[in-house]
Amino acid sequence: MAKRDGLAMSWSEWAQHDGLALAKLVRERKIHPREVVRQAAAGVERVDGKLEGVLEMFDDVLANPDADRPARTGRLYGVPIFLKDLGSGLAGRKREWGSRLRKGDVTKATDPAITNFLAGGMIPIGRSTCPEYGLAFDTSTSYLGKVKVTRNPWKLDRTAGGSSGGSATMIAAGVTPVSMASDGAGSTRTPASFCGLVGLKGTRGRVPRPIGQNEGMNRHAIEGVLSRSVRDSAAALDYLARVPGGATFMKLEPPRGSYLDAIARAPKGLRIALSTGSWGREGQCDPQVAARVREVAQLCESLGHRVEEVDDAAICEWEPMWRGYVSTWIINRAQFRPIAEARSIDPKRLQRYLDPMSWRHYMAAARYGKWDIWNAWSCNDVVTRAIGRFIERYDALLTPTMAIRVPQANGPYSLLHDEDLDVWVDRFTDAGRYTIPGNETGLPGINVPAGLDRDGAPIGAMFYASWAREDLLLALAAQIEAAKPEWFTRLPPTHVTKRG
Repeated sequence: MAKRDGLAMSWSEWAQHDGLALAKLVRERKIHPREVVRQAAAGVERVDGKLEGVLEMFDDVLANPDADRPARTGRLYGVPIFLKDLGSGLAGRKREWGSRLRKGDVTKATDPAITNFLAGGMIPIGRSTCPEYGLAFDTSTSYLGKVKVTRNPWKLDRTAGGSSGGSATMIAAGVTPVSMASDGAGSTRTPASFCGLVGLKGTRGRVPRPIGQNEGMNRHAIEGVLSRSVRDSAAALDYLARVPGGATFMKLEPPRGSYLDAIARAPKGLRIALSTGSWGREGQCDPQVAARVREVAQLCESLGHRVEEVDDAAICEWEPMWRGYVSTWIINRAQFRPIAEARSIDPKRLQRYLDPMSWRHYMAAARYGKWDIWNAWSCNDVVTRAIGRFIERYDALLTPTMAIRVPQANGPYSLLHDEDLDVWVDRFTDAGRYTIPGNETGLPGINVPAGLDRDGAPIGAMFYASWAREDLLLALAAQIEAAKPEWFTRLPPTHVTKRG
């Protein structure tokens, strides 16, 4: 490989390598990990002025890629990643949750999911942006003293999504092929949809939660990765799915085998349900989104699968689904008070430490009492059992990922705006009508790119499968990737390969 501008590869060469391909070069000693992380850092310098997806680069890692002891035997050794600024953390590194409330916090002990990243050989090179506490489908923040808006490399006036927006925009712009994400309402799948990436939300309990948390405390959230290729997502999950004893509320059985091996076997004759309905929310799915999802359905039929369109009323009773999810979503914001008290912040001054819509979430939590918590669990039981009965009739469920097309950056889904909370939450849940039920029930779901809308912004399609069937979802996604590679490989206008 001829060097360009002091870098190990030309940018066009760099863009041709996913994570496994980069790791193979490292393993064959054709490139040194130091050269890899420095090229990724050069990519940040090249595009982040426009995209604002990076909070910090780890200078010690750029000088010594083994600073945090990634396993040299890991299959992804040498692959640079960004740590999302919430959730699992790495000892000695900042983790500020996109919030003034946690500004300056440093992780004391490495969480199990980060240990798994390191076991895979992945190299954390910095922190990526997220909205405050991951509460939005838009990644805009203000806690650093100025407004920072993470933008979409396909359309700079649009959001990269949230809450894993920083990781998504860096991958889509070609800085790194894979990065950390997490998903509590669609926060992995939504930015994957908006940026044209692969985004898998695993089954509840598939990936270990951070120290001090478990699925009983928050049944909605799970960590994972965003990537450009299905095989990178599979390879990463092979490591992320290692759950230490006692690290989950209720232990999930280990994977049946390697996810990377699973995608080598194309699925045959699947029964796939299709729904683009309202799912108990106001308004209809955007017509361009629905049309793209139907194109994916037609592709599945051409691959030998049987697709059946279903009435969304057959999936579950939607009123308890939304009542249970929304009440829990808001009740959980009561956590801001003990977090403030632990930092000697007077709760009466808490508004100064939160974005406007985060503050409104916190204030609304006072509406709820112990019976609301019990009722939310009761709703979860009703909905999860109903969806369980439905999903047993099919191998997969195909839906849009989002009911909307990519919205304006720092627009209607931003936490920086100030409006009535019920209006904001209704808009949020209307947009996330297809992703959120996966968080409420713990079902695994995956976003696959499905081409562009008429404005040139990505649209995503999503597949659900039954619990613990990430192998099937990855295999189906890989089959679609092989049939429609242009959906996965097209480059956005803002990209490391492009000047200006």
